[in-house]
Amino acid sequence: MTRYGIKDNQVRAFNKMIRVSHQKLNLVCDMVRGLPVDRAVDVLKFSKKRVSDEVLKTLLSAIANAEHNKNLPVDTLFVKEIWCGKALTMKRIMPGPRGSARPILKPFSNLTIVLESGNAPVKKEPRAKKSK
Repeated sequence: MTRYGIKDNQVRAFNKMIRVSHQKLNLVCDMVRGLPVDRAVDVLKFSKKRVSDEVLKTLLSAIANAEHNKNLPVDTLFVKEIWCGKALTMKRIMPGPRGSARPILKPFSNLTIVLESGNAPVKKEPRAKKSK
């Protein structure tokens, strides 16, 4: 039975209103997409990106949801889907030359992580082009 597009062997977690742009958040999402959960936690712990702490917090929340809500084994979990999107943008004004004003945009983002229990799919390496 699927509920809200989530199967019985899947679990999800949200993090809303993260104070970072969605482009910067997507760089961190790309690092962990498709990885087993233990490997994804290691990657996020040692990442130098500031937003990786928020992604790690959301991933640990999804792992806890899998353990407590669906009784899924943690050692078989992998990151099935991870995506981010735009939230609101705070607009501020900075004084400019000759009495003018310059806009400052402070974007927020939303993050969604879907974990699945099972075997993680193996990523295929791109083939090298044959030279003539």
